[in-house]
Amino acid sequence: MLSTSSGNAVINDLSLGHLLYGLMAAFPVFFLPPLLSLVINYGQKPALMDEVLYTHIRWQRWSIVATLAMLAVSYIVPLVWLSIAMAAVAMLWYCHRVLKGWLLLVEGKRV
Repeated sequence: MLSTSSGNAVINDLSLGHLLYGLMAAFPVFFLPPLLSLVINYGQKPALMDEVLYTHIRWQRWSIVATLAMLAVSYIVPLVWLSIAMAAVAMLWYCHRVLKGWLLLVEGKRV
């Protein structure tokens, strides 16, 4: 759906957000779908999205980048038990962000 406000076409369709959350949800099993989601995410133009979709796109972007950073730090930590604990916390945090964001998108609310 498109709506025009001050001459600019704004996308009201939230299916892109659902697609990207679906790709993000595959992360615990596969590594590539969230990276594909991140590439698609960075390719979107914020000016063409309504406010709800824009907040979810930004939420997804930061979720993926922060999780990758946390996993990289956990990989560098020399203590195995601490590294595993940090990676587990990072994955739980990531799953929380995906579920919270997707449920809010279904309701049509901003993150």
